[in-house]
Amino acid sequence: MNSLLSSIGMIVHLFESAEDFLQSAYVSDTACLITDVQMAGMSGIELHRFLIAQDQGIPTIFITASPEESIRPRLLKTGVVCLLSKPFDEQALLQCLDTALKRNRDEDVTQ
Repeated sequence: MNSLLSSIGMIVHLFESAEDFLQSAYVSDTACLITDVQMAGMSGIELHRFLIAQDQGIPTIFITASPEESIRPRLLKTGVVCLLSKPFDEQALLQCLDTALKRNRDEDVTQ
């Protein structure tokens, strides 16, 4: 995924955990967050909720190995752009990324 995103000109920063991301200097500059639902430590869902509570509503794309359809509506209501099930098509990721970046630009204009 890193090489795909880099190949289209995206600046990509990888983190070992949600906690590492939160401790980085990149949180406020992140235009789109791509995270797994299940991670060691703080889950992707917990990370998303934490960011919203901190008024850091970063457009988020979730990736999951165990697609639980019951969580999809709840996540989408909280501003999640996409929920992709592994394995996913590169084109689906790029479409989600395009939506997320448009949403980020729209939020920048209204602020």
